[in-house]
Amino acid sequence: MADWKRVLRELTAELETRVDEARARVRARRTDRRPARVVPYRGYGADGRVLVLARVLEDPPPEPADAASPWWKNLAATLRRLESDEVPHARVRVLLPDGAARDVTADEEGHVRAWLPAGPLDPATPWHTVRLELPDEPAAAPPAEARVLVPTPTARVGVVSDLDDTVVQTDATDLVRMLKQILLGNAHTRLPFPGVAAFYRALHRGARGDEGNPLFYVSSSPWNLYDVLEQVLDIHGIPAGPLLLRDWGIRREELLPLGHRAHKLAAIERILETYPTLPFVLIGDSGQEDPEIYHEVIHRHPGRIAAAYIRNVTPVGPRGDAIRALAEEVVAAGSALVLADDTLAAARHAAEHGWIAPAALVGIEKEARREEAERGGAGAPT
Repeated sequence: MADWKRVLRELTAELETRVDEARARVRARRTDRRPARVVPYRGYGADGRVLVLARVLEDPPPEPADAASPWWKNLAATLRRLESDEVPHARVRVLLPDGAARDVTADEEGHVRAWLPAGPLDPATPWHTVRLELPDEPAAAPPAEARVLVPTPTARVGVVSDLDDTVVQTDATDLVRMLKQILLGNAHTRLPFPGVAAFYRALHRGARGDEGNPLFYVSSSPWNLYDVLEQVLDIHGIPAGPLLLRDWGIRREELLPLGHRAHKLAAIERILETYPTLPFVLIGDSGQEDPEIYHEVIHRHPGRIAAAYIRNVTPVGPRGDAIRALAEEVVAAGSALVLADDTLAAARHAAEHGWIAPAALVGIEKEARREEAERGGAGAPT
């Protein structure tokens, strides 16, 4: 059975590659093709280098949505995002903050992911801007600007957070409800859990109030939904940070994008390697593989993970017992894995251990109660 699945994955991946190559040849011959554009993603960096993330597409930018947008309009916008027309192997010129220009090449799915040397950057400024251009495209859209996060020297702890069912209520354990939320909603209808925005702002400020601790969001959501997730953070005042999503294309090692472990482990490993002296707090949920992934990270990097907070979205069944067993192993490794029923429980633990200011608890609880009341009792803190 394993060999049969492997052969199927390889054949399917090869077929997708051939289709992509044929589309690229057709596009190169067309004289009426749509203008290509660079879609910028937030990157990060340190020690004189930055990670530039972007994608080259032919699709026009999505129209902005609002809370009153009907479901059918949201559905049409989601389908347009998922059916993206990428420009493979496009040459992208990156203009760095120090004025240097470097050319990089997109992959077969139009993705740009490049570590580039960067000159001296202002250490007091966490966000820096790079310009992205398409020098070979005759009718390219205007240059795009991507932001790159370089934590300031005042940062005392970093935060890596999942998104679905950790920050945003997605119901990932219920496929029908999850698809309804993703397909028929928009950035205004996707709501964070009560108190999350205030808690993440407190983590960003730190115990002293001015630490500027960096936040990184690692999710298995597709890059096609990047703009929606970015808007969710902006709308609800959740601190900005790099959104490290994944490509849902077919691969030889995975026929369907159902796994989470490999993508999340690799993304977290790269962050830890980039900031070797910074301790981290990990935040996830119990619905999928976050406890097991974070457990593995803690054992791979002893002393690096201050704590892992797991939102309990599976309160019944054997899942809780399995996570508590993992928590005991994590404690033995010198860290902590906290299974929290709500945001306030995690915030209390963070205040006790000096990662947020104790005075911030009042604001977190107040905001959680207000948001819970506005939503008619859903997601009430316990």
